[in-house]
Amino acid sequence: MNELGLILVGLLTGVLASLLGIGGGIVIVPALVALFGFEQLPAQATSLAVILPTAIVGTATNHRLGRIDVRLVSGLFLGALVGGFLGAQVAIGLDPLILRRLFAALLVVAAVRLYRKTELSGTAETGEIGGDG
Repeated sequence: MNELGLILVGLLTGVLASLLGIGGGIVIVPALVALFGFEQLPAQATSLAVILPTAIVGTATNHRLGRIDVRLVSGLFLGALVGGFLGAQVAIGLDPLILRRLFAALLVVAAVRLYRKTELSGTAETGEIGGDG
C-alpha cells in the first residue's frame, strides 16, 4: 500500500472536513475503494476511525469561535449514537456490492439536492440554523 498516497488522502480529508464539513464518506471511502483496493466495509470502518480526530479538531475550533449550537448537538447526539450502532449492524449484513451502490446513490442524491438548492436560492446562506432543507 502506498503510504504517501494514504497521507495525501488524509491531508485532503482534513482540509475538506475543515473547509466544507465533509470528509470520511465523501473522500476517504471512495479513495480507499477506488485507489487502494479496499472492500466497502473496511473502507467505511477505516473512514470512521480516521475522521474522529479530524472531527475533534474541527469541533474544538468551531466551539471556541462560538459556532456550535450545543442544544442542537445534544438533540442530535443520542439519535446519531443509536443510528450509528444500528447502521453498522445493517451494513455488516449487506452484500458489499449493494452497500457500495447504496453509498454511490446517496452521494449522487446529496450532490443533486445541494446543486439544486444553491441554483434555486440565488442568495448567500445566512448561517442560521433551521431552514427549509
